[in-house]
Amino acid sequence: MASLHDQNRALITPREKETLKLLKQGKSAAEVAVVLGIRERTVKFHVSNILQKLNAVNRTHALAIAIEKGLLE
Repeated sequence: MASLHDQNRALITPREKETLKLLKQGKSAAEVAVVLGIRERTVKFHVSNILQKLNAVNRTHALAIAIEKGLLE
């Protein structure tokens, strides 16, 4: 049976992981959009999905959870 850690890791897509890494660097949604070559609206969609998947209330909480669970190197 997979642990919760493994389940969360599987839930986060590669693009969401890239988004989390850039947020960890303090980048805004607009800055993340430029770096990834996507629209700011798409970044906000990824962030919304991340918050939902990690049961986080905001970006900072999502980053704390991701780091705690080893989802970010």
